[in-house]
Amino acid sequence: MTIDIQEINERVKQASGFVEKIREEIGRVIVGQTYLVDRLLLGILANGHILIEGVPGLAKSLSVRVLARAINTSYQRLQFTPDLLPADLLGTLVYNPKTGEFTTNKGPIFANIILADEINRAPAKVQSALLEAMQERQVTIGKETFPLPEPFMVLATQNPIEQEGTYPLPEAQVDRFMLKLVLEYPNKKEEKQIMDRMAVTDYQLPVQGVIEPSEILKARKVVDQVYVDEKIKDYILDLVFASREPAQYNLDIGDYIQYGASPRATIFLTVAAKAHAFLKGRGYVTPQDVKTVGKDILRHRVIVNYEAEAEDLTSEDLIQKIFDQIEVP
Repeated sequence: MTIDIQEINERVKQASGFVEKIREEIGRVIVGQTYLVDRLLLGILANGHILIEGVPGLAKSLSVRVLARAINTSYQRLQFTPDLLPADLLGTLVYNPKTGEFTTNKGPIFANIILADEINRAPAKVQSALLEAMQERQVTIGKETFPLPEPFMVLATQNPIEQEGTYPLPEAQVDRFMLKLVLEYPNKKEEKQIMDRMAVTDYQLPVQGVIEPSEILKARKVVDQVYVDEKIKDYILDLVFASREPAQYNLDIGDYIQYGASPRATIFLTVAAKAHAFLKGRGYVTPQDVKTVGKDILRHRVIVNYEAEAEDLTSEDLIQKIFDQIEVP
């Protein structure tokens, strides 16, 4: 089968016209945070969930709210607390004494964009309640299963400080997030803009819906058509396998890795690289697309052991070594 790259390029350029509109609309509220905004767009185009980590006050929750408003879709903020129950998220069966029947009362998870705020402050049974929704895009209440609306996206935030009384996310939960983002403080110039824009007693979000959710679903079909060369596929496989079998790639990091990246990493690296190419207006993936999204895909999938922690090595340090060692096609 002959691949017409020029034709795919044209489709991408036509389908990605809304990207700048969304960026401009978000930019009316969010100062800087280009990395966060790009990854939010990438996540929703790639049909993936995102875990956002950063200290308080970095506009994590605000960015998600602004994104939902810009794409004119339903949004629910779920504040995760130690006393939260799975039924508070998913819904429950309510007994009607007059009819003697149970009716389904759907929970707040039945929205397009879900903000799971401070997800690590709720116990494991509540965190696990999200697993079916994130993986299967459906929720089971009693004996009935209900499909979730499309697009559906979970954006969870967690605070890297004040870990007392928190419940670390289990690996099965973390692996379902396509991306894990780590946010930094804004620079001085950006923070002055934030001060000028938001230092008022009654700040109102000046954001309007610029596209409809249906356009996101159409764009995803074009993302799927973005071309990935066989050499790029092999490059992605080498990156993932180097985290599992580093010695085969002449990497001396095997003593520090407890678990390498799962097969989801291979899938997500490919899809995210396609979405990144789409955001750049290209119909084909380059090695730079893979490198750009690589750390966000891998940082929560490469699990370090106690020896690495003793030597103050993080998963990001090891991932960087993998990217430095693996030959770029």
